[in-house]
Amino acid sequence: MCLGIPGRIVETYVEHDVLMGKVDFGGIFKRVCLEHTPRVAIGQYVIVHVGFALQVIDEEEARQVFAFLNGMNELDELQRGETLADDGMVSDKPQFAATHETQREATP
Repeated sequence: MCLGIPGRIVETYVEHDVLMGKVDFGGIFKRVCLEHTPRVAIGQYVIVHVGFALQVIDEEEARQVFAFLNGMNELDELQRGETLADDGMVSDKPQFAATHETQREATP
C-alpha cells in the first residue's frame, strides 16, 4: 500500500540545487525532497511519500494521521527504522543519509 506519512521538518538545506530537509518521523530521521513544498518552515509538518514532501499540514492533522496509521499497523517501516524511499538503506537506528542524488533539469 502506498502511504503518505506525516513528519516534522527539523532542518532545511539545498543540495545540488534541490531544496531538501531532514524530517523527524517519531524519532526516525529521513532525508526528504522539499521541492513540492518550497515555503515549508522548520517545525512544520509535511506528508511524505517515497521521499518527497507533498503537502504541508498542521500538527493536529499530523498527529491524527500518525495515530491512524499506527492503529492500522502501517508504520512498520518506521518502527524497524527502514527508509520510506526505495534507496536501499535499511537500519534499526535513526539515520540521516542517502545513497543516491537527485538532479534538477536545466531550465532555459
